[in-house]
Amino acid sequence: MKILFIGDIFGEVGKKAVLEKVPLFRLQQQVDFVIANGENVSKGKGIKIKEAHELFDCGVDVITSGNHAFDQDETEAYFRQEPRFIHPANYNLLTPSKGWVICEVHSGIKIGVINLAGQIFMSPANCPFECVDRLLKHEMQGDADIVIVDMHADASSECRAMGWHLEGRVAAVLGTHMHVQTADEEILPGGTAYITDVGMTGPYRSVIGMSVEGVLKKFRTGMKQRYIPASEDVRFCALLLEVEENTGKATSIQRIQERMK
Repeated sequence: MKILFIGDIFGEVGKKAVLEKVPLFRLQQQVDFVIANGENVSKGKGIKIKEAHELFDCGVDVITSGNHAFDQDETEAYFRQEPRFIHPANYNLLTPSKGWVICEVHSGIKIGVINLAGQIFMSPANCPFECVDRLLKHEMQGDADIVIVDMHADASSECRAMGWHLEGRVAAVLGTHMHVQTADEEILPGGTAYITDVGMTGPYRSVIGMSVEGVLKKFRTGMKQRYIPASEDVRFCALLLEVEENTGKATSIQRIQERMK
């Protein structure tokens, strides 16, 4: 089973990169399943329903999110309507919606995707470690043959800890949110693929997606600035996994960073 996981999609240029690349990966690499973190598609702040539809239409199977999950008002209801569009499962929401999904792929193989948010330097959230233990033991009840976890966190130590916490129990723990691709991809001893951050799919002539000038002014003066999404040096960042269908263990992990023309 080949699974493509796409790092934080930032802005219109990041979305266009995904629309171009996903059909090619499905055809050329024979990718079976595609997961994309889409929490920054709408100018860096959430994702609109129309944009989510575009991602699904191009071949993305599941869209995960993070701390910007509810920045667009229209998406709150969409989380309840579209099971393939998920938010961090450890958010304590008044209106119930899910932070995980199980999708059936070819040959009846079921892939479970769990979205978690870190607690360090992040918006308030319940303990992700307790949350994922509950999901795996009770809510999902072993129904998924393969489980992929999007750990949306700001601290590399918290991502790493989650990798070891779930080592041998899931196919992959993949970090998002920091927008900087790390070079520590590996398969842990129990067969769990891990990387601290998959990286940003978006404009790299920027400060994690936003135009340099406004961000620099904010850092130098402390004054509030209007951040403008950048658009140059667009790169597609993702991770390509191979997972054994009968064991749910990862056998191969490939880090991807491609400049768009």
